[in-house]
Amino acid sequence: MERGTSRSGQIVAELRHRIVTGELAPGDRVPSTREITRRWGVAMATATKALTQLRHEGLVRAVPGVGTVVATGTGSAPRPAAARPGGPRPRQRRGDEQAASARIVAAAIAVADAEGLASVSMRRVAAELGMATMSLYRYVTDKDDLLAQMMDAAFAEQPLPDEPPEGWRDRLEFAARTLWAMFRRHPWLAPALSVTRPQPLPNALPFTEWMLGSLADRLDVQTILTIHITLFNWVRATAISMEAEAEAEALSGLDAEEWMDGQEPALREIFATGRFPLFERLNTEGYDFDLDGLFEFGLQRLLDGLAVFVGEAPR
Repeated sequence: MERGTSRSGQIVAELRHRIVTGELAPGDRVPSTREITRRWGVAMATATKALTQLRHEGLVRAVPGVGTVVATGTGSAPRPAAARPGGPRPRQRRGDEQAASARIVAAAIAVADAEGLASVSMRRVAAELGMATMSLYRYVTDKDDLLAQMMDAAFAEQPLPDEPPEGWRDRLEFAARTLWAMFRRHPWLAPALSVTRPQPLPNALPFTEWMLGSLADRLDVQTILTIHITLFNWVRATAISMEAEAEAEALSGLDAEEWMDGQEPALREIFATGRFPLFERLNTEGYDFDLDGLFEFGLQRLLDGLAVFVGEAPR
């Protein structure tokens, strides 16, 4: 590097070179600000400045639930002809293309289930399948398209029954538990889904239709949609901790209980102040933290509140 080049400029130049040469292909995840601070030994502000510069140059873009990835159309990777998710495709895929696409999505889901969404890259999925990285772009536009297909496939695994349970409460309860089971099976799914910018997933739309139909004879559709978003976001928010916990356990080698045991010395110092007697008592007695129990407790309280809202007695 030339003398006088800023640290952020050096980082930008190196990442730009890796993108332009194709070392980082479209859809690949670039180092996060935290990774940049560790790798280059710079402050968080410098790392943020470097990624901002790359975004201004159109080389990278932010993807909710994934991070910053290489933008489509950069580097040496050819741009595929397929349309982006949510838009019309130029032609119906043949059976062999559908099978190849399904294999790619299944491999990506397997990696995400085992190691977290951050471990999913076009290069990694290709390696799992014994394929060349560039061959994936015949079936998947980029990492964003792959993620959309992964989420849609996850919803397709658990279709709702044609005949819903009797009563609005049983119907909402069934949908919430189905969603919870889905998040349990795929811990990466909850953080990948967006509430403020919902992804157009064909296999997820039946859930919305199911929720809207549950109270259609009692409330206006605007209010029902608000109820749907509230319930969906509560289930999703409760599930988001699953992937973070799995990653923390993988990095530390400690499960949640072992990690809490390691906090005892610090907690004893805090309790010695005498300011938190109830929490000290709880810590002494112990608390069985059960995520499924937390989900069930919150679900029933939410449904009790909705019962009062629609003029019924809570259970």
